[in-house]
Amino acid sequence: MQPCTDLMNSIPPIPTIADASDAAPLPFEFPSFVPRAPWWGADLQTVRSVLLREAYRLDDYPEKRLRFRMWDRSGDVLHGTLNQQAQPGDLPLVVLVHGLTGCAESHYMRASAAILLRRGLTVMRLNLRGAGPSRPFCVEQYHAGRTEDLLAVLAQLPEHLTRSGIVLVGYSLGANQVLKLLGEGAPDSVIAAAAISAPIDLAETSRRMMSRRNYLYHRRVVARMKEEVLGMPIPDHYRPIVRSARNCYEFDDRFVAPRNGWRSADEYHEVNSAVRFMDRIHVPTLVIHALDDPWIPADAYLSFDWSSNPCLTPLLPRHGGHVGFHGAGGSDPWHDQCLLEFLKGFIGSSRC
Repeated sequence: MQPCTDLMNSIPPIPTIADASDAAPLPFEFPSFVPRAPWWGADLQTVRSVLLREAYRLDDYPEKRLRFRMWDRSGDVLHGTLNQQAQPGDLPLVVLVHGLTGCAESHYMRASAAILLRRGLTVMRLNLRGAGPSRPFCVEQYHAGRTEDLLAVLAQLPEHLTRSGIVLVGYSLGANQVLKLLGEGAPDSVIAAAAISAPIDLAETSRRMMSRRNYLYHRRVVARMKEEVLGMPIPDHYRPIVRSARNCYEFDDRFVAPRNGWRSADEYHEVNSAVRFMDRIHVPTLVIHALDDPWIPADAYLSFDWSSNPCLTPLLPRHGGHVGFHGAGGSDPWHDQCLLEFLKGFIGSSRC
């Protein structure tokens, strides 16, 4: 493997899947990340896709809406958008999981879907509980650790879609969910996974979001969180609580935590941070995070002992922003290029 060359000098030697005693070397050729002009800096990398709103056309691939009833007797039904090849082959199904206030139509979801479909894969873009088309059919809402919903979805996927395995790919909050699920124990059908810009330490992410340098980001994210929740049939007593939340910590502390059985935001963050589960992951997993991500501190990534788990392949470039990675090596986002390279080594394989 050729690791990403654009790494902080302070990062210790990074282990690869090939370091596992029972795994054969895999032919990874990850490109280096070089920001594409004029999108220099973490903030421009982060907001570029939102500003330009590039259209990723999926019209050439038959689309089907899938529905997944949750197991908690809430009656909630999640929706996924499946795009298939005209002549399906024997490649795995890729399941994409969006981030906070996102949905199946988020720009990064459509971009990855289009790129993967062009390479012959079948893709399902999942709307988490209460997100996008799932919202009218749910009374509960997703959060950073709601992995039981992912398990329910994976169990209900049609067998003809999963007979060659499943690849789980998460972005931001969805990436934390994916890593946590893998650490808890993924179904045998999951043969590989990837996490892009995951807030693996939720408490540190919350503090970073509330910092002065992120004032505009934070104000917009909190407003969208409130809009999303208030558009759902939540109990009436929560509505003034949600409206009055001044920041993301108060939102978690006064709504997310008590709504889901935790005493405080601190407990919610501690219990659901993916970094607590990453050393127990037994599925080959690509972990991508930019060290200049304006929303998610790099500390948890830099302090994690990557050598403790050879199933993890970390790529930690200096630059890239939050789910940005708009590089000079072509129009496709760099993280999608790396994902394709990673999957070449695992298509048709099982666990490490």
